[in-house]
Amino acid sequence: MPNFKKPNYNQDTMVVINFEEQIRPGTFEFVLHRLIEDKLDLSTFYQAYKNDSGGRSAYDPAILLKIILFAYYHGIRSSRDIEWACQNNIMFKALSCDTVPHFTSIANFISGHPDAIEDIFTQILMICDQQGLVGHELIAIDDCKISSNAAKEHSGTLEELEQKQDKIHRHIHVYI
Repeated sequence: MPNFKKPNYNQDTMVVINFEEQIRPGTFEFVLHRLIEDKLDLSTFYQAYKNDSGGRSAYDPAILLKIILFAYYHGIRSSRDIEWACQNNIMFKALSCDTVPHFTSIANFISGHPDAIEDIFTQILMICDQQGLVGHELIAIDDCKISSNAAKEHSGTLEELEQKQDKIHRHIHVYI
């Protein structure tokens, strides 16, 4: 019988990790990170915070959005499971900069900002449309299928684009 080193999965280790290096280009987490950092308008979230002159520091809504959307992408819906992932999963640690929001903070963020989250989804769909990802009869991003229509009669003026945006708001509201 060969003589192998015995593995021990039940052990702790300390590893030096640069979180930014974990978020690799070409991955979903990279796109999510760049989208939230560079493209989305999060001002509606920031207006709700009134702790600039005192009180406990809050979790940045950008961080919370990253971990929540990343969790949803992986089929994790429970705020307790999201908290666990922030404690134990390296990609969640990278996206959250090694913060571990309590599950009640995660749940309160989701339930306390329904309109702002709806606006985020609208912004994401508008960015996808600008990038040419919306078209033909179907949007399919990582097995999430949303019907669409890119016929010529649905292209047009700024006013028509605003009407499309209102329609997207109504569709998103059905799913939230």
